[in-house]
Amino acid sequence: MSALTARDGFRRITVAQGETQVSDQSDVVLTTVLGSCIAACFYDPVVQVGGLNHYLLADGTASDGASMQRYGVYAMEVLINAMLAMGATRHRIKARIFGGATMRQGFRNIGGTNIAFARDFLRDERIPLVGEDVGGTGARRVEFRAALGLARCRNIADSMPTPIVRKPAAPPASIGDVEFF
Repeated sequence: MSALTARDGFRRITVAQGETQVSDQSDVVLTTVLGSCIAACFYDPVVQVGGLNHYLLADGTASDGASMQRYGVYAMEVLINAMLAMGATRHRIKARIFGGATMRQGFRNIGGTNIAFARDFLRDERIPLVGEDVGGTGARRVEFRAALGLARCRNIADSMPTPIVRKPAAPPASIGDVEFF
């Protein structure tokens, strides 16, 4: 699950879709890649514990816990509860959110719905949103040093596919004396 990276000395833990990870270790970096999904990074600066979740959709239905983490409200509650279990206090938690891109034109606005959910959840729960990098059309890579509350977000590239434009075929050249009507 985690791997020591020799070049920088950090242990990197990849957080996949529908997962949550929490850490109180200063050498741990939680990382994920996002498109229309959202990653919420929460941290408590006093006890130096934080975590990251990665949810796919703002809401939905599922019957098992693993599938439910794909949805915003469940993923947020799992993250908060995991932090509380490690000594965090709810009123000290601060948040950053990332993702919510529009990955394909013409489909419903999943990214925008995910962003709105995250902002509404944080407002309703009175968790300060101290930073965000959301929207747009490009995928993002997020790295979060959870125990320190330090986040870095890099745009991978504009992920919107370039439309294919084909030139019409040239009419065939006339050959000989035959003319078609």
